[in-house]
Amino acid sequence: MSTTGTATSAPATAFEIAPVQLGDRRILHPGRWRWLRAMVWLVLVFFLTSVAFGLPLQWAVDHLPPDDEPLQLLGRVGACVAALCCYALAVRLGEGRRARELALRPAPVGLLSGALLGLLMMTALMGVLAATHAYDVTIVGSAPAGTGAGLALQAAVTEELWMRALLFRLIWRAFGPLPALVVVAVVFGALHLANPGANALAGATVTMAGVMFCALYALTGRLWVPIGVHAAWNFTQGYLFGAAVSGGDLGGSVAVSTVRAGAPTWLTGGAFGPEASAVALALITAVTVMAWMQVRRLARLTQDVPGPELRAGSENLPL
Repeated sequence: MSTTGTATSAPATAFEIAPVQLGDRRILHPGRWRWLRAMVWLVLVFFLTSVAFGLPLQWAVDHLPPDDEPLQLLGRVGACVAALCCYALAVRLGEGRRARELALRPAPVGLLSGALLGLLMMTALMGVLAATHAYDVTIVGSAPAGTGAGLALQAAVTEELWMRALLFRLIWRAFGPLPALVVVAVVFGALHLANPGANALAGATVTMAGVMFCALYALTGRLWVPIGVHAAWNFTQGYLFGAAVSGGDLGGSVAVSTVRAGAPTWLTGGAFGPEASAVALALITAVTVMAWMQVRRLARLTQDVPGPELRAGSENLPL
């Protein structure tokens, strides 16, 4: 992909025909300095969505009873919706297109299928860790889910919006898909290295998770599946199993998972939690490979589509 944004007739790669809408109008129109315009646009929209998320969240913190979990959950959901709406409006005004990555009609299926995948992945991970005597999982009974659900959703929506719809998409627009994938994976992993208990294995696992989320976004062209996987992974880990989530705590839980004495950190993930386990790295890598294989399959299926449909970010690419 040319950094000047001019169209070429070169054969499309698997990345280039994935249904990601990169944008090619207004501020992202083809021509001189498109890469710079894309980077400036990235910073601007990140700032706008951060403010749109932060203001209602701060209002909720200041005005809602801290011990009222349903209201706190509603406040977090409202802040997430505000950020998504701000992004959609910015794309409409600045890029002259509808934000198809946030299309509402496919949202329920995308969120549900992503949530199911995240639930299955974390359940499989904890099952392996319990079977290998790395963790003891004790059921403690029902617990309010509002805090855990709110924190899991907040992390999923904001990180997928900023990492995938902004950083990944606009670096792809500016410099091409492979630089975008590398940058986003490294940034996503690096941001988690400041969390309690982070180590090299935790960084590698989160980095691979970043690649996985990019694959799911490239495959579907929507944010819903990555958001669903991300939220369900965190919620299942923190609320259903009561384990640490990237070194943090989601509050009350249905079960409590504790590391067995003498179990190696490379297997348990240590204070960072099960997602820093070598088993988690293997599991996420397997799902990532399968997802990118599906992207390549999509590429092969659309190789005979002529002209503009093969260009990255084309509005005409059938989804």
